[in-house]
Amino acid sequence: MPSVTANGITIEYEAHGDRAAPVALLIMGLGMQLTSWPNAFRDGLVARGFRVIAFDNRDCGLSTRIRVRRERNLMLQIARAWARLPVRAPYGLDDMAADTVGLLDALHIRRAHVIGASMGGMIAQVVAARYPERTASLVSIMSSSGNRRVSKVKPAARRALLARPDDPDDPECVTQHLIQLFGVIGSPGFPADHAELRTRIERSVRRSYYPEGTTHQLLAIMASGDRRSLLPKIKAPTLVIHGADDPLVPVAAGRDTADHIEGAKLMVIEGMGHDLPAALQPTLVEAVASHCMAAER
Repeated sequence: MPSVTANGITIEYEAHGDRAAPVALLIMGLGMQLTSWPNAFRDGLVARGFRVIAFDNRDCGLSTRIRVRRERNLMLQIARAWARLPVRAPYGLDDMAADTVGLLDALHIRRAHVIGASMGGMIAQVVAARYPERTASLVSIMSSSGNRRVSKVKPAARRALLARPDDPDDPECVTQHLIQLFGVIGSPGFPADHAELRTRIERSVRRSYYPEGTTHQLLAIMASGDRRSLLPKIKAPTLVIHGADDPLVPVAAGRDTADHIEGAKLMVIEGMGHDLPAALQPTLVEAVASHCMAAER
């Protein structure tokens, strides 16, 4: 896969589709690589006439790993966040949004349809608010506004997210740990095929596994705080997609996000959790492609 230097880091990316087509820029979530976007979603958007670009966020995949002199105690920073004290993080979501725009600059792309999932949705919101001239439309999937009152994680999902594999140096142990995580946060109405999930996670672990980077990204989310005052600045046509059964970012967070963006459309999918299940790919492709094409017109 190719890479560019942007915003002072190296960003790994991949591009599919006609170079002259409107660009759909995909931003993945916490600790997730560009390869976490389902092929059916990417290929579906290409078939609908988009050039699809996905990339590894900083501290993930094959993009630059941010080194710090001393790692922060995650549980202490979580406690500080709940006490409404400043969270110390190596960077924030604004930096990750600047990475995103830097990638567009490096690829000579003037405007893009910005599509983000989970943490990627948060980054996409910041891009749309702070770089309106670069944002043709916004799609925020299973994300939030940063409003903690509507973002209460279910205890089982919190435990699964914060758990660590018994042996982080053993690929099989890491794979099994991630399978268990997706078993907790996945879509109850659209259960994953276990063999396909294992194959996909094994491939991801072989490509890259950097848990310190995931911690840095989680700190960035907490340090960046509540975006409700920022969201009204978004003027791009916006679609908010959320699962009705999301245990990690509850559907109330999706409703809250849509409520704070003027004209935003909300799509709630029954049975969907905090993943992008195979059975929903036709639905997601249709919703996202139709939204982006309407913005093009």
